[in-house]
Amino acid sequence: MRLDKFLKVSRIIKRRTVANDACSESHVLVNGKIVKPAYNLKLGDIIEVQFGERVFRCRVKDMPEHVGKSEASGLYEVLSEE
Repeated sequence: MRLDKFLKVSRIIKRRTVANDACSESHVLVNGKIVKPAYNLKLGDIIEVQFGERVFRCRVKDMPEHVGKSEASGLYEVLSEE
């Protein structure tokens, strides 16, 4: 699954266009590397998203195409929120 789509489906970022912009502006790292929005995620990848001063780190657990709002937080495991 594409990185920008995963960020939207998991509701880490609410809109895919915003997720796309965040990736393009180097606010999103996968496994410690700057990646483009089209990067293909794999299970176990560690995503780091910078929201201004705040940094959110999580590990990918599942990647279904569609998921309900209540199950969205089950797609990733939160590692840290600073």
